[in-house]
Amino acid sequence: MKESENYLKGVIRNIPDFPVEGVLFRDITTLLSDPKAFRIVIDSYLERAKKLNINKIVGIESRGFIFGSTLAYKLECGFVPVRKPGKLPFETIEAAYSLEYGTDTVEMHVDALSRGDRVMVVDDLIATGGTLRATCDLVEKCGADISLVGVVIELSHLKGQEMFNDYNYLSLVKYDSD
Repeated sequence: MKESENYLKGVIRNIPDFPVEGVLFRDITTLLSDPKAFRIVIDSYLERAKKLNINKIVGIESRGFIFGSTLAYKLECGFVPVRKPGKLPFETIEAAYSLEYGTDTVEMHVDALSRGDRVMVVDDLIATGGTLRATCDLVEKCGADISLVGVVIELSHLKGQEMFNDYNYLSLVKYDSD
């Protein structure tokens, strides 16, 4: 795992002061354009997910869609998008989460999951964990079981991952500070 993590860290581009001054942005576009790195991510998720009989992948807008839909294809299971408000055309359920100054919301179609579905929730990065936590709340509101929560990048120093101690949780790259 350490070799894979080091490879992934080597292809993730760090952009200082984006989107605002003081933030070090972890850009995965370079990971996505590197076939070996992309394969490492999908294969790492796949290895863990295959053992769990997952039948739905829930991907968080927008980069969670990239990894989640590819993984759903490989697992031959369904893909469920979780989006920002107003982007889904059918009846939705929503969950709010806190930001540094205010709140935001994510939505999912009300009929996207069923009781007993075995779900993997996928996103590209966890910082404070608000979006990921709200998405897990949506999944559980539908009566589905969260079998695995997976992120590519974990910003450990922000401690968002601590919200997922009661879940089967997988992060592929950990950054302990900016």
